[in-house]
Amino acid sequence: AENIRPNLAAETLRAILDGTPYPRELLGAAVQRVRAEREIDYPRAALIKACLVSMARHSPHNSDPEVSVALDESNPDRAYRMGRLFAVLEKLQEEAADSRRLNKTIRDTYFGAASTTPVTVFPRLLRLKNHHSSKLENPGRRNYFENLIGGIVDGLEDYPPLLALPEQGRFSIGYYHQRQSFFTPRDSTQGDDA
Repeated sequence: AENIRPNLAAETLRAILDGTPYPRELLGAAVQRVRAEREIDYPRAALIKACLVSMARHSPHNSDPEVSVALDESNPDRAYRMGRLFAVLEKLQEEAADSRRLNKTIRDTYFGAASTTPVTVFPRLLRLKNHHSSKLENPGRRNYFENLIGGIVDGLEDYPPLLALPEQGRFSIGYYHQRQSFFTPRDSTQGDDA
């Protein structure tokens, strides 16, 4: 809070009362905190989502899909899909290192770059994926991750050199939604032993 410009709260309240778009600086501050701390929790995700929804509602020629409340596997937005992909790659790394102590995940090293300059990070992460996948002992889990990653990557044509601020917000939301989906009860399609 000490790093936030004093008038930002007043401008945000004015936007709420007047029904105008939230200040772009609010989205920038939230995305910057996520990148700096490499952590996105519910309040931050809600704030980013509110900013994105506000921007979309006040843009006359907006073609971006509405940001959903929970994981939207059909969302075609590339930034959202890249956020999901990053979460899946992190989860794969965590499971591959389950028998050893994992001090650092790809989030600690690559989150900031992946959410701003994806072309510099995702090719490396996808090569690491093969290494992590080979360490999974359960073939069902290996197939689950391969199918999940394939479904996400199938909707991506390329990795852009730079993501604009709203795309960085959608990246964070995609990451958050996908991570939260790992904590929902599993069903038989997630590769458990039969």
